[in-house]
Amino acid sequence: MMKQLVPITKILLTGGTAVWALVLHRPLSLVILMAAELLILLVSGQLLKNIKAVLMLGIFAFFLGLIEYIGGGEKEECVAAALRMMDMTLLFIYLLGTTRLQDLTASMVQQMKIPYEYAFMFTAGLRFIPDFIEENKAVAEAQACRGLAMEGNFFKKVHRYMSIVRPLMLRSLSRSETMALSLELRGFGGAHRTFMDSVSPKGADYICFLLLALITAGVIYGRVILNF
Repeated sequence: MMKQLVPITKILLTGGTAVWALVLHRPLSLVILMAAELLILLVSGQLLKNIKAVLMLGIFAFFLGLIEYIGGGEKEECVAAALRMMDMTLLFIYLLGTTRLQDLTASMVQQMKIPYEYAFMFTAGLRFIPDFIEENKAVAEAQACRGLAMEGNFFKKVHRYMSIVRPLMLRSLSRSETMALSLELRGFGGAHRTFMDSVSPKGADYICFLLLALITAGVIYGRVILNF
């Protein structure tokens, strides 16, 4: 069922959890929210597929809390900051893992009334992230085969990494030019545009809308009245 929700429902769910994470301030409440998000990832089949991403988010959140603690923050506040970062980002894995980018574009245009050019730019950026990572890996391996060593202090590593950045940027520019030519040949920017699949909300989506509204009201009530 979680995979069958239309993109606008998933967007609202992702945005809703981010709002809830900002409203809640006690570690226990944030832990409960994180457990609910992990359950959503598990039910949708995205937890095990993206376990590395979840672990990386956890490591980043840990260092975020550690830095705040070193900077003089209270222990409870530092834990809450780390948990809040996790809560605000976890469901992006669910959103991107269960939604086709063309459906996400259609939803942004039809339901959110975002101009198509901006929606396309956003989803195109998401589409090229995996390709960019693979190209970075390929260029790094090619440079390593030519004898590039990434050893030394931080400044030497940064200087040597420029030999990877340059060809990577050139390949990215070439890809951008190819994409721009392809879009021009396909009539990008026309006045009339249609989408193949319907992304309109259905019965289950309206139930989710109601649940999101009720949970949001409950979270705000718990924060203001019960001091969660």
